[in-house]
Amino acid sequence: MNKSTLLLLSLLLGMIAGCDGPAVESKDGWTNLFDGKSLNGWTRLDGEAEFVIEDGAIVGRAVANTPNTFLVTERQYKDFILELEIKVEDESSNSGVMVRGQHDPGARDGKGRVFGYQVETDPKERAWSGGIYDEARRGWLYPLDLNPEARSAFKLGEYNKYRIEFIGNTLKTWINGQEVAYLVDEMDGSGFIGLQVHSIPNPEDAGKKTYFRNIRIKTEDLSPTPFESDIFIVSTLDNELTPYEKERGWKLLFDGESSEGWRSAKSESFPEKGWTIRDGVLTIEASGGGESTHAGDIVTQDKYSAFDLAFDFKLTEGANSGVKYFVTLSEGNKGSAIGLEYQVLDDERHPDAKQGKDGNRTLASLYDLIKADKQARFVRPIGEWNKGRIVVYPNNKVEHYINGLKVVEYIRGSEDFRKLVADSKYKIWDNFGEAEEGHILLQDHGDEVHYKSIKLKEL
Repeated sequence: MNKSTLLLLSLLLGMIAGCDGPAVESKDGWTNLFDGKSLNGWTRLDGEAEFVIEDGAIVGRAVANTPNTFLVTERQYKDFILELEIKVEDESSNSGVMVRGQHDPGARDGKGRVFGYQVETDPKERAWSGGIYDEARRGWLYPLDLNPEARSAFKLGEYNKYRIEFIGNTLKTWINGQEVAYLVDEMDGSGFIGLQVHSIPNPEDAGKKTYFRNIRIKTEDLSPTPFESDIFIVSTLDNELTPYEKERGWKLLFDGESSEGWRSAKSESFPEKGWTIRDGVLTIEASGGGESTHAGDIVTQDKYSAFDLAFDFKLTEGANSGVKYFVTLSEGNKGSAIGLEYQVLDDERHPDAKQGKDGNRTLASLYDLIKADKQARFVRPIGEWNKGRIVVYPNNKVEHYINGLKVVEYIRGSEDFRKLVADSKYKIWDNFGEAEEGHILLQDHGDEVHYKSIKLKEL
């Protein structure tokens, strides 16, 4: 009987026995998942990294020329609060904790593949420990560009206390008492707990150790711990706000059902054709690729000055659109209304990506002004949903994000900003991009593009 079959049998037995069956009973409703002496209740998957016990801790030793290795519980868990301590002795030892982890025994030609939610241990300069990564599936869900203050929580060479709450569709993380990540997602409802030893590209790092100890879980009488700080939530729920967001002033700009709050950039009413609302999605239909020649742009009824704007968008092949802000509608131009623009574009197939200067017309860029400094692995393929975000602070600092990665930063009205404007298509407009307030705009560029989950918080 092979290892994958044994794991499946053990998981089945665990579910028959009950998802929250104890490993080693503890006090106050907690169950110890590790007795400090043996690896009973755990199974190694995928790679060949070694797991041994030293001084009451599980120690993972990196092995060269092997994929990521996981030590996973033989039981599955649904809702829980998990606490453990992790120490990484060298910055080469990327690690993490799988929660509601999954395993595909047929992947990699029958060698198997662990996938699913992973709470990161990142000892390198990037310092995204406590962020949430979707192992072997969607990639980063909550990178710490979204909560930079938490990047200092993890300490290399010391034991760090992780607290992970996964209750219903809400996953929250803490390191050493610091609030780190907040994700709302419904991909997996249950799964195993897993400890990772990452693959190593440099054979010289073989033998480096990652330590895990004081691993305990609680599965009954759970009370979610509220976040006290005001951090950004990543939610994959369509056109819906969490109670946490409502308490902190977020509001939906698109309710998923109607055009309420929106109008044409050219009139007081919503366009009668071209823009459709279906199945919770706001779509601009294809009309030949012309700029604002068919249905035209739409703008919010309200104007905004300092704000945090989040939106989901999905491109079709070769499509072009944009999300503009500080749109005043005062220029009287015949094409698309003028404003600062978060570019929404198929970089590979639309010619606009090759125009402008140094890539400043590519996806997530400040159009015609600043190129988005993005990594390809943070961009979802054409036909899949991406998450855009624009933050305008009261001091006029502006940031663009794509799927949680910050890719643009600038100061409206600064000397550097004005130099960029003077060398762009916008130089013909006085004080371009420096209005005190303006509308939010979704652009009709003649291509089919979809939007949903548009929400805003005034700062």
